[in-house]
Amino acid sequence: MTDFNLPLSGAVTQSFPWTNYFTINLGQSSDPNIEKDALSVASYGKQLGRIGEALVVLLKHVDLGKLSHDEEAAIRDLKTMLNEIANKKEKHGAKLVLRP
Repeated sequence: MTDFNLPLSGAVTQSFPWTNYFTINLGQSSDPNIEKDALSVASYGKQLGRIGEALVVLLKHVDLGKLSHDEEAAIRDLKTMLNEIANKKEKHGAKLVLRP
């Protein structure tokens, strides 16, 4: 079951037996069946987390060469975000925390 929070509700999870009768669609998908199957493998957060971890590895091992000011800013912003996420993961006791 996909979780979502209403404003000011915080991280609240509750199951309702009547949810089997309808679906809450939070966005458009070109193929909802594929999306549903993909979510049975990993949540959006898990998918984004794995992408972030792979980017950390690439950033450590790939020579980016000469970047424009905007490109440097984009990489710097990404590294800052990934580092802040790593802090949150450590706070919650995550086993694997990769830092840029």
